[in-house]
Amino acid sequence: MIAFRAGKPGDVEEMAALEARATAHPWRIGQYRDSLLAGHLCLVMTQDDTVCGQAFAMLVLNEAEILNIAIDPTHQGQGWGRQLLDELLTQLRQFGAHRVFLEVRESNRAARSLYQHRGFVETGLRKHYYPTATGREHAILMEIQL
Repeated sequence: MIAFRAGKPGDVEEMAALEARATAHPWRIGQYRDSLLAGHLCLVMTQDDTVCGQAFAMLVLNEAEILNIAIDPTHQGQGWGRQLLDELLTQLRQFGAHRVFLEVRESNRAARSLYQHRGFVETGLRKHYYPTATGREHAILMEIQL
C-alpha cells in the first residue's frame, strides 16, 4: 500500500540511496540535510515502510519551486511519479501556493511529459545548466498555476 508522509532527518540516507539508483547526478547527503534544516517541504512516498519516492519543494509566500523529485527505478513507469507529483501539488496548494516552478533536464523526456500532462507549461531554458558524463545539458523551466 502506498502512503505519503513528511520526510525526516532519519530518511536522509535512504533518500540519497534511492536517488543514486534513479539518476546519474543525485543530490549529496548534505543537500538533503540542508533542505530539511531550511524547512523545505519534504514529501516521502512509501510502500510497506520503504521509501520509494521523494519530493522537496521550497515555498515562498504564494509561490513554490520543486527542488527535487525522484522515484525508485523499480517503480518508474507505473504511475508512481504521477501520484507523488499530484500529492506534492495538493500539499503546496494547501500551504497557499498559487504557482509552482521547476526545472528539468532537457533529456528527461519522461519527466517532461509527466509535467506537461499535469498542466505544467515550458517557460524558458537555462543553457548548459546540468552536468553530464560528457559535458553539460540544458534545463527546461516549467511552471503551473494552481
